[in-house]
Parts: sequence; structure tokens; C-alpha cells
Amino acid sequence: MYLLGFDVGSSSVKASILNGETGEIVSSAFYPKKEMAITAKQAGWAEQEPSGWWENLKLATQEAMQVGNVSANAIGAIGISYQMHGLVLVDKHQEVLRPSIIWCDSRASEIGQNAFEKLGEERCLADLLNSPGNFTAAKLKWVKENEPELFGRIDKFMLPGDYIGMKMTGEVRTTISGLSEGIFWNFRENGLSEMLMKEFGFQDNLAAELVPTFGIQGLVTDKAAKELGIKAGIPVAYRAGDQPNNALSLNVLQPGEIATTAGTSGVVYGVSDTVKYDPLSRVNSFAHVNHSETANRLGVLLCINGTGILNSWLNRHVGNETLSYPEMNDLAAQVPVGSDGVSVLPFGNGAERVLENKEIGAQISGLNFNIHDRRHLFRAAQEGIVFSFRYGMDIMKEMGIDAKVIRAGKANMFLSPVFRETLANISGATIELYNTDGSVGAARGAGIGAGYYSGFEEAFSGLKRLEVVEPDQSKVEATEAAYQKWLDTLNRFI
Repeated sequence: MYLLGFDVGSSSVKASILNGETGEIVSSAFYPKKEMAITAKQAGWAEQEPSGWWENLKLATQEAMQVGNVSANAIGAIGISYQMHGLVLVDKHQEVLRPSIIWCDSRASEIGQNAFEKLGEERCLADLLNSPGNFTAAKLKWVKENEPELFGRIDKFMLPGDYIGMKMTGEVRTTISGLSEGIFWNFRENGLSEMLMKEFGFQDNLAAELVPTFGIQGLVTDKAAKELGIKAGIPVAYRAGDQPNNALSLNVLQPGEIATTAGTSGVVYGVSDTVKYDPLSRVNSFAHVNHSETANRLGVLLCINGTGILNSWLNRHVGNETLSYPEMNDLAAQVPVGSDGVSVLPFGNGAERVLENKEIGAQISGLNFNIHDRRHLFRAAQEGIVFSFRYGMDIMKEMGIDAKVIRAGKANMFLSPVFRETLANISGATIELYNTDGSVGAARGAGIGAGYYSGFEEAFSGLKRLEVVEPDQSKVEATEAAYQKWLDTLNRFI
């Protein structure tokens, strides 16, 4: 019995096939082989065509099936992980009405802030755990204000993973976790937020049907089966946003546990059993995958938009695409801690929630043309990303989440020794790296949702710890000094 998991990101779509009995990864594939395009018609905008996610998902599925030599009849269940906070709109025929306004689009920030002030900050935080900010609900309000004719044709709004689920099953459905990440969920009333729906002028019937995060959410249609190269009738049994799912993939489910990831964006995600919020909404609390009425499980999420996208920008424009990422990592390692005085602020990918939705852009400070070269930029960029994590983790600490052990998949930025060692040294935490990623986590989630596993313990029996990174005490002081210099630079812009 095989489990098929998808991770629908803004850079690519990855498919992984898991042997459900042994927990071993059979095969993986991703498309496109270069990053998916993000359209920005105006500064601060970011859109993608949902059809592009579906086309790349089909190609990734077909390659993973072929590489793994898995027959169309062997897949037992499907799980979906997806880029959070995006907005997908469909009409009554399930046709997409406009490009998706994705997570890093900041056009709705003012709308969300105005609603936060009008509804009352304390009321919003108590009910929603967040400001409406720049999340999905505020993006839908932007469409209502700026594209009223199109808004009138909307049958349902969805998150990106709901769109993929619709393409597979023909059913428009969502989850509590999904609604909470869009800031549509009232935690105090345990239901769709009537307060927010009324304020933004949304009818309740615009929301998709609610289904459990783990459970049968629909069956693959004949049409989708033919396009994907699998059999019809396979249950879609799990869906979650990429960061709750990343935590699931690392078996981070209980209070006090911490997961992190550093792909296009970077996230530190801690689990809490207490309904808490940051008064400034710099870090955000959402329903975790195992949240329920009887057991609070909230994911406290620190998001840094400018993470891997900064590294890829350097690869293209400083490395001229002739350097591989491992070669960039090797060059960064040739420079001492602190990058000989160069500091990089990685905030060049839209408004940053951790900076109270300010959009300050990326900055390079301390550059000396006589002593610095691209090695210093490579290292300073990686240090700057880690320092932005530390900045947010200090806020999380105020909320009672203090990282002692941080789990991550050995992928993306965590393939860099400089990156993972800097994180250990500046946080004081032990870094544990595992053989997993979002698509593998989604596959395990599907096994849980379809009832193939008796519980979480059985589902994660195949999870293997690959490496442990402890703080290097000989570098802690220098790393802290570099952080303080970086912080001084940041404070000049905020």
C-alpha cells in the first residue's frame, strides 16, 4: 500500500510516494525544474495561476509513479500540503475567476489594518488570535472593493490546497486549520467568524464546506484519475497549509515542540496548548493540524518572507547561475562569523508581519569594496536570514515558546552548514535534521486520515534523524555580536 503526498508551493510542486507499511520514501519528483513564475503587476503584488499548480502537480505525479515503478492501482490515499494564505476564487461551474493572490502579496495590508482598528484590536485578537492583516480574508475584501463585477460571480473562495482538492475530487471543501490561516475562524465561538464576515460584507455561503483535517475529504474522480495517471476512487484524506504540515512531517504535535523550515520563505513554528496571541500580531497563531474543541493545539508561526528567495536571487545575479547552491555554501564557509562586517537584511519579498507589516526592502550594510567579495555576501545573506529568525523567536519567547530543540527537514537552506550552525549558535538550541519534507508529511497525513495507521506513533515509525547540530560555544559570542550589529542596522529602518 502506497501513500501519495503533494506539497504545492509557490516555487514548485513536489510529489512523494511513501511505502505505507515500511514508512520508506519510494520516490519523489518536482515540477517545474526551475522556479514557477510569480506575477507582480504592481509593487507589492504577487499572483500565480492555479492551473499552473495543477499542471505541475500532474507532471510531478507521473514522474514519481514512473521512478518508483508504482502502478496506478497501488495508491491507497492522497494528502495535500499547500502554500498558506492564498486566495482562489471559483464560480458555480468551478472555473477559476482570476489569478490567485498568493501569500507574499501585500496589497490588502491596509484593508486588514483598518478592520483591525474598526473591530477593536482586543476583540480581534481574542476571537481570531490575529489581526486580519494581509491574510486571505483581507485579500477577498480587496477583490470586493476593486473588482466588484468579478466578486459578484464568486461561488466559493478557497485556499490553494482546497483548489487542488477540488480538482481531484470535484468537491469544494476546507478545514478549520485552513479557515483559521485565512483569519475566518472564531476560536472563542468555534465557528466561522460572523464578526469578520459581516464587517467585510461576505455572505456565509461563500465559504467552502468544512471537513476534518484528517479524514475522507473526497474521492478522486474519473477525470482527475486520467490526468494524474492513477485510479479513480482514491480518497483524499488529509490537507493542511505548508507550515502546519511541515510540523506534522517532523512529528511536532505537542506543546513546546518546535519545527522550522527555510524554503522560499522561512518559518519557525511552535505548538502551544494555550490560546495566546502577540498583541502586535508580529507572530501569528493558527489551528494546528490536531487542534480540536477538547484539546487546544495552536501553531504559533513566525514567518520571514525573504529567505530562500534571497539565496536564489544571489545565485542568479551574483553567482550568474554558474554556481551550484553547494558551491555557494562552500564559499560562504570561507568567511568568518560576522562576514567581516557585512550585514544583510533579507526583507525584500513583500511586507513582513514580524516588522508589523512594514515593507522595508532588502538592505546590504557595511560593504567595503576593497576587502569584500561575493563570499561575504553569500555568508552575510545566510546569517541575515538566521538573525531574522532570532528576532522573531525572541517575540515567541514572550508568548512562552522557548526553543530548546528545533526540528527541520534536511533540505533547502538547512543543507548549508553555515546556516544550520549559525541557527544553533544564535538560538542556543539543538538542531535536529530529519529525512522528511512537506510532501512526505502529507503522505503520512493521508495514511492517518484514511485509517491505515492506528495513530501518530505508527505513522512516524519511518521518520529518521539524520544529523544533530549543537551550539559551538567557541563561536557563540562572535555570532551574538554579529546579531547585535545586524539588529542595529534593522532598527535604522523600522
